[in-house]
Amino acid sequence: MGTYLNIALIIVSIAMIAVILLQSRGAGLGGLGGGADFGGSGFHVRRGIERVLFNVTIALSVIFFSLALLTVTLVG
Repeated sequence: MGTYLNIALIIVSIAMIAVILLQSRGAGLGGLGGGADFGGSGFHVRRGIERVLFNVTIALSVIFFSLALLTVTLVG
């Protein structure tokens, strides 16, 4: 059982890394220094694939956290 949980954790973590990297592709390095982003406004509406990636990231992080707790509880 512990082996399957570890494999699931690895798969979910790789998927989460891939989704986060896909999100940050269009961001660039301009926002790192706190500079104006998206035309100077601090508000940005997520649309299309950006919204899907955002929601998938949230879902994967919840799954990852749940699997981590389950692994610690059952295996540890």
